[in-house]
Amino acid sequence: MDIHQEASRGLTDIESFLYRQAHLRAARRRVGDFTGREPGLTADQKADIERWYLEEQIYVACMVTEHIADRVSAAEEDHRLRFTRRLRGVLVAMALVTVAVTVSVTVILTHG
Repeated sequence: MDIHQEASRGLTDIESFLYRQAHLRAARRRVGDFTGREPGLTADQKADIERWYLEEQIYVACMVTEHIADRVSAAEEDHRLRFTRRLRGVLVAMALVTVAVTVSVTVILTHG
């Protein structure tokens, strides 16, 4: 893995971490609002609900992050394939132009 790939991976890891933290902050706020509005819940029940909800939201955040990473990887692969095809086409075109110029110069020099 070269330095560019390592830096890219590091940025992706940081982005994933920040996304998950933001998602969890919002989840904590939502579950806190919910348990605060529900009368009759004991402290243990509130803690159980909060723990369960946050565990579920951690799972959801991981799944979303993995899905985004998979989509980005697929897009990068598509881009690489298109670029490779285009580059191959340019190389073939350049080879044909080189052959045509060489043949033209040879004809001109031998008959001219």
